[in-house]
Amino acid sequence: MLSELTIGRAAQANAIDSFHKLGYRGFKWVGVTGVAVAFIVTSYYCHVGGWVLRYVVSYITEAQTVYADPLGYFYGLLGYNAATGETWFPLTAILFAAVFMAVNAFIIIKGVEGGIEKFNKVGMPALFVILIVLLVRTITLDGAQVGFAFHMLSCDWSKVGFNTFLSALGQAFFSLSLGMAIMITYGSYLPKHENLGKNTALICTMDTLVALIAGFIIVPAVFATLGSENVGKGGGFAFASLAGVFEHMAGGAFFGVLFYMLLLFAALTSSISLIEGVVAFLTERFGWKRKPTTVIVCTLMFLIGCLYTMSQAAFNIKGIWFDFANGVSFPIFGDFMEFLTDRLMIPLCALGVCIFTGWIWKPANAVTHEIELDGKRAAV
Repeated sequence: MLSELTIGRAAQANAIDSFHKLGYRGFKWVGVTGVAVAFIVTSYYCHVGGWVLRYVVSYITEAQTVYADPLGYFYGLLGYNAATGETWFPLTAILFAAVFMAVNAFIIIKGVEGGIEKFNKVGMPALFVILIVLLVRTITLDGAQVGFAFHMLSCDWSKVGFNTFLSALGQAFFSLSLGMAIMITYGSYLPKHENLGKNTALICTMDTLVALIAGFIIVPAVFATLGSENVGKGGGFAFASLAGVFEHMAGGAFFGVLFYMLLLFAALTSSISLIEGVVAFLTERFGWKRKPTTVIVCTLMFLIGCLYTMSQAAFNIKGIWFDFANGVSFPIFGDFMEFLTDRLMIPLCALGVCIFTGWIWKPANAVTHEIELDGKRAAV
């Protein structure tokens, strides 16, 4: 993260042109990869954000319907009836994704100060308030203390292996928005008096804190209401399994709304950053106006992302993938998009940034020109 912020502030340019401005055109591929990652990730991320928005509305208007058949409700959103095998076009999911993307476009069009900063000044405090409210509610649940003790404060080291660390590393990259052109872009917006070392430490610390609080909310709550065997992960867990938690909780519909509002704020802050990286490149490089550029980019992302939602259950849309463990495979298109970014492009971009900073540009240049402040070396 420190490398990406440093590159951006030194060059005062978007993720692709930063390497050129620093005198190393051969490393523009790193920026190209990062911008491509941001485009692809946002294409499917905006649709997941749409699902979250749908669940906010669902818990306000029809929580009992969600409780009656949580998995069936989720499948229905994606255009599939598990009982009959019937499929249909997932119009509701597509429409809510369109609304989610429209909100992103509105904020991006307003610019960094008028849109992104204003949203974050409201969205980030709101996120922490909701986190604390949900944490307090979890603590007051009967049996949650056992979930804290045995599922969050203990570890079965026999289940920790290479894949555990690999998954954790992938989560860290995604959570901190590394390898996606975001931090280089935001670094270009930072003034010289900002201490990059302290900013990096603060971002990583707060990101980890939010993740820990979220874990202390979800795992003990599931343990207290549904039992340890129902603790899981992924989309099915977030959208289907947690319905049982809210059903068995006093005031569950209200706390369900709060929970999905929390996810919605988190999704918006991430998607706004991703889109900004792409828009910043196009407006700086080609001199395009911000408003039409944002509209075009968001529309293209949304349309490509429709394939992500449609491939989940309603339509048999496949991608192609290769890895050395399984050879050639044909995952659903949604999984293919995630494999392409998470397993290939993000690590490749992050590796390129590290090689560039460590061996090409040299750490001495980064420290001399960007991390040192007023002639003094900043605490890093």
